Amino acid sequence: MMKRFFEKELLKWKKQGAKKPLMVVGVRQIGKTYTISKFCKENFEDFVFIDLEKNENIRKIFEESIDPEIILPELEIRLQRKIDVEKTVFFFDEVQVSERFIVSLKYFNESDKPFKIVCAGSLLGVKINRFNSSFPVGKVKLLNMYPMNFEEFLMACNEELLIDKIKSCYKDFKAMPEDLHKHSINLYRKYLCVGGMPEAISNFVENNQDILLFDKNISEMLIDMYLADMSKYTTSKIESVKIEKVYKSISVQLGNETSKRFAYNKIESGASKRKFESSIDWLVSSGMAINCNMIETIRIPLKAYENTNMFKLYLSDIGMLTSISGLNFSDVLLDNDFIYKGAIAENYVACEFLNKAISLNYWSSGRSAEIDFLLYNDDGIIPVEVKSSENNKSQSLKTYVEKYQPKYSFRISSRNFGFENEIKSIPLYAVFCIKIEK
Repeated sequence: MMKRFFEKELLKWKKQGAKKPLMVVGVRQIGKTYTISKFCKENFEDFVFIDLEKNENIRKIFEESIDPEIILPELEIRLQRKIDVEKTVFFFDEVQVSERFIVSLKYFNESDKPFKIVCAGSLLGVKINRFNSSFPVGKVKLLNMYPMNFEEFLMACNEELLIDKIKSCYKDFKAMPEDLHKHSINLYRKYLCVGGMPEAISNFVENNQDILLFDKNISEMLIDMYLADMSKYTTSKIESVKIEKVYKSISVQLGNETSKRFAYNKIESGASKRKFESSIDWLVSSGMAINCNMIETIRIPLKAYENTNMFKLYLSDIGMLTSISGLNFSDVLLDNDFIYKGAIAENYVACEFLNKAISLNYWSSGRSAEIDFLLYNDDGIIPVEVKSSENNKSQSLKTYVEKYQPKYSFRISSRNFGFENEIKSIPLYAVFCIKIEK
């Protein structure tokens, strides 16, 4: 049984009274159904699970009425049981198939009865962005769920004591013992191959954490599933083809060492923003791609100075990037010298930051310098440089520091913890320790 930090968010919703319906948004196969079902069974006296995609009869109830007073008895008839609303939590899955159900959440929220409703679905983010009716803004609590981050991977590998040691070293920026540092780096490299999808991690653990026995087909199958969704949840064949082209181009875009900035001409010859902008929006809304906008002027707040025409795209799961780019696991595990390592490390950090709800931005001054990420915390705007190896030479960071004089900088690499020359060195395996207080 794998632990998920998302359960804490669900528990927080319950402690707040669970009156406002909860909508969980996230890509397919990240464990939404399993995690929510487990939480509901463990925290409520009664649990009703309904898959709206599979249950057409219940779906029709919402087509005929969105009044909870009418819906409840109709549900009882279909489920052949009485429901005590005081004791029961409802979990509606695959709700993207019923816009009327989503509209009804407003009325469940306003009902005098203490309805407790959780819902989730595939590509729900796309559905929300393309909602034809009036979305119940303010009546629904939205929560994002992501693939398992590296800390959750370590927990699945029964490395809780190692996690504690990593956090302790991060707190004091004290070097890890060399044997533990090497062990942690090795686990990080395995995570790059496995990724954060629960099915993949489960397979890895079940095979005694032997990467040679890990089933590579899992990542390939998930990619095929994502590509199939592009056809299933789009308005036309033309749209799905464009989305697929953008998705497949992301790994190529990240391979550009000069600048990983997204370039339309890498999708196809003569491609334009006008043709592919909606496809990019679809991928970001779905959660399949992660957007990172450029900052040209370093000022607070960062969001006010984003250049949305200049951006990077990352894949939502590092295992999928490793798979879709065609990398051999041996090159990753043996840390062989190949340029694409930088793209892999950067995508990994993007996924870790997103998991911690850290906003993604990068800085560029044209072709002369580029900083991978920027963090905004109590110490101001902090530059974050990502290196895939121990080579820490960087003209870009030097340029940024001379120009903006941050209180300190973060350098993420395969080096051990350290703090010198106002640069905090963070090993790649310790990125999960970085947090931004909200």
